[in-house]
Amino acid sequence: MARSRMIIFDCDGVLVDSEPLAARAYERVYEKHGMPGVHGGIIAQCVGMKQSDIIVRIRELTGHQFPASADGDIWAETKILFSQDLKPTPGITTFLETLAGDRCVASSSSVERINHSLAVTGLARFFGEAIYSSSMVRNGKPAPDIFLFAADKMGANPADCVVIEDSPFGIQGAVTAGMTAIGYTGGGHTYPEHAARLTAAGADFVCADWHDVSRQLSRLGVPA
Repeated sequence: MARSRMIIFDCDGVLVDSEPLAARAYERVYEKHGMPGVHGGIIAQCVGMKQSDIIVRIRELTGHQFPASADGDIWAETKILFSQDLKPTPGITTFLETLAGDRCVASSSSVERINHSLAVTGLARFFGEAIYSSSMVRNGKPAPDIFLFAADKMGANPADCVVIEDSPFGIQGAVTAGMTAIGYTGGGHTYPEHAARLTAAGADFVCADWHDVSRQLSRLGVPA
């Protein structure tokens, strides 16, 4: 008999197609504060990180030091764009409607952003209170902290968890946590080398859509 598995979903770029909108928000806010040149290519190197780590990475890449007093501006702009345009990733609603067993969200975003994202896309009903943020742990991805925290809260053995992630940082964290890692490339921010980078980061499988995710989960003994 196949052992019970828990599915841990990243939020941005996996459940919701948010990364292009989030990149636009960073561009606008940095421009607003007199720091041009923070474009999509820069932000693409930060996918999977929590906001504080993104700000550090942008400084390393561009030299721009974002004022700590304006941190809230990033979420404010992001929230406006999400409220207007955020959509679930193609096929995820049908996938979640048929997925059996335990599942949760483990994201680098704040709890407020996760909840808002799931609410505006109609996905909140699939997760209830099983929402975990990197703000709840010491280290963000690629550290394994958020995944181990989520497994503990859900009463799951890490070896029985399957993580679905779109970023190399997230895949690295899942692998370090001792979990099966599925890379997902079905978001609007995907790029030609995306699958190869997820594989290089340690993904056990890489899937371009939720039909393929279902097939891989079935091979792992997860009804999907």
